[in-house]
Amino acid sequence: MKRIVEVTINGERHELALEPYRSLLDVLRNDVGLTGTKKGCDVGDCGACTVLLDGKPVNSCLVLGVEVGGSEILTIEGLQRGPERLHPLQDAFMRHGAAQCGFCTPGFLMMASALLDENPAPTEEEIRFGIAGNICRCTGYTKIVAAIQAAARDKAEGKA
Repeated sequence: MKRIVEVTINGERHELALEPYRSLLDVLRNDVGLTGTKKGCDVGDCGACTVLLDGKPVNSCLVLGVEVGGSEILTIEGLQRGPERLHPLQDAFMRHGAAQCGFCTPGFLMMASALLDENPAPTEEEIRFGIAGNICRCTGYTKIVAAIQAAARDKAEGKA
């Protein structure tokens, strides 16, 4: 039996008819068509499916779609400020070569966005702790940390 769920995704209202067993990840990718959120492990270990639920990062594979009624969700597609204007984190990831294959990048960007919203000037240790739930199999994390530090500096200096 499907349940009707009203939710705001990337600033747009959606009314969705959902089976109670489906994950938010599945709903975002298959019902809403937002495939930037990646399906990695599907058990909450890798962070590839990270989205912001009411401003807080969550593994969307661990949240049921029917649980998000009345909430606001931000996905990687909503992070960019406009068609011609990258989010400062996206720009910093590009400038610092923080993405190799790119599969984990949306999850890292969403987690880093939440981190910088909560702590605009994190130390390297705080960044490493903040992204600890996200796994990258291609990089050594050094460039990811450097990109997050650069985005924080740019924001503090008014460049972002």
